[in-house]
Amino acid sequence: MAVVKADGYGHGAVTVARAALEGGAHCFGVATLAEGIELRQAGIEAPVLVLGSLSQAEELRSCLQWQLMPTISGMREALLCQNLATGQGRPMALQLKLDTGMARLGADWQEGPRLVAAIQGLECVELAGVYSHLASADLPSGEDGGLTACQQRRFESVLSSLRQQQLDPGCLHLANSAGTLRSTDLHYDMVRVGLTLYGHRPAGHLGEDLLLQPAMHLRARVSLLREVGSGVGVSYGHRFRTSRPSRLAVVSIGYADGVPRQLSNQLEVLFAGQRLPQVGAITMDQLILDATDCPTLEVGDVVTLLGRDGDDEITPADWSERCATIPWEILCGFKHRLPRLSDSEASAVEAAPLAPDPERAR
Repeated sequence: MAVVKADGYGHGAVTVARAALEGGAHCFGVATLAEGIELRQAGIEAPVLVLGSLSQAEELRSCLQWQLMPTISGMREALLCQNLATGQGRPMALQLKLDTGMARLGADWQEGPRLVAAIQGLECVELAGVYSHLASADLPSGEDGGLTACQQRRFESVLSSLRQQQLDPGCLHLANSAGTLRSTDLHYDMVRVGLTLYGHRPAGHLGEDLLLQPAMHLRARVSLLREVGSGVGVSYGHRFRTSRPSRLAVVSIGYADGVPRQLSNQLEVLFAGQRLPQVGAITMDQLILDATDCPTLEVGDVVTLLGRDGDDEITPADWSERCATIPWEILCGFKHRLPRLSDSEASAVEAAPLAPDPERAR
């Protein structure tokens, strides 16, 4: 399962889904009903599981209409699905989630066998799968307090009971990206690959032998260059003041595009293999670089905020460490006003002469 929720972790859900199908994915995971409908409207016909909770009849009716599989956590939603499917005279596939230790969505794992039996007794309802979610698979086995092993034992306990009762749970899945890389024992019938799909490891000790390549580069154009003297305050609040005569470059990207304001005075960008420091507060639509030591930088040039330039690279983990967050949040923060361009499209934009209304960023 290719997990393409949150607009494909900021990469563009439809683009990612099409690439994932070419790469061998069999189905997709989304968080919301709207995300699932977006895939269907784009002509994607592969199975889609809505990982989030849908509890209202209208939401479940839309799932039936668009042939999306809802995740259910109990009989209330299962009965709603039965009523809707019976009323429309066509079957409805769904999946049951079990809470084995996340304390979030899902039925209590001990209720699993009873719920599977009850769901399979419903008309017009197909139990397409049973799954759970790992809470600490990204931690080394000696640091997760045994939680991953405990969650798997609970999941296995449910499966053992189902086998004894000769109940078919459908597709079984437990592993997220971290679980996928941690152990093949966690794979079952399917794995749900999220962060790793986009070229990033969920933890430094996982997947060290994988040649992952980040799918995203974040680049933006220099829109203005200016010379200022020593002692000049830069941007809101003058959180940076020049200590020498300086050459400042304004770049057309800001926190409204997904560059965290917390990175103010901590961010660096790459240009022609050189690192340039960002100075002053990052603003809604622009940020400012100190280009004093890079005399070749000109208006219209493209700088790299995330990705590789020559032998150097800036990663989402570099940002997340400085923001005291995680790479997932960095990637999911990029907004829709940033164009998503393929490599060939990006190269054409960079090679084009600077227009009166240039491409803001990519």
